[in-house]
Amino acid sequence: MQDTFWQLVRFGIAGGLATVCYAAVYSPLAALEITSEQVANICGYLVAMSSGYVLHSRWSFRGHGASATSSMPKFFAVSLVSYAVNTFWVWLLTDDAMFAGAWWWPLIPIVLVTPLVTFALNRLWVFA
Repeated sequence: MQDTFWQLVRFGIAGGLATVCYAAVYSPLAALEITSEQVANICGYLVAMSSGYVLHSRWSFRGHGASATSSMPKFFAVSLVSYAVNTFWVWLLTDDAMFAGAWWWPLIPIVLVTPLVTFALNRLWVFA
């Protein structure tokens, strides 16, 4: 139980750093209207996925189970789930006619909801 708690703490820190990388790419692209929110989402995702894999495989889940090389395909699959969830938030909160909110609205569930989904998938499947 204590191991899971500290692993969650490490995951939160590493995931927080990956999320900061995502926001650092997504925010200027979307806020300055350099591109659409969806294209900004793809760019942010690619940066966050790369940094997230390095951080999680070498620190968050180090010693938990699968080695970094054997976990890469599963990590990528979870990363695609994360991308799909984030794409949904961007669509729902910026593109959808019902909300059509500001460019920054999706960052709220992207920071608060998506990490919980990815932690569970990484812990139970990728690095099990």
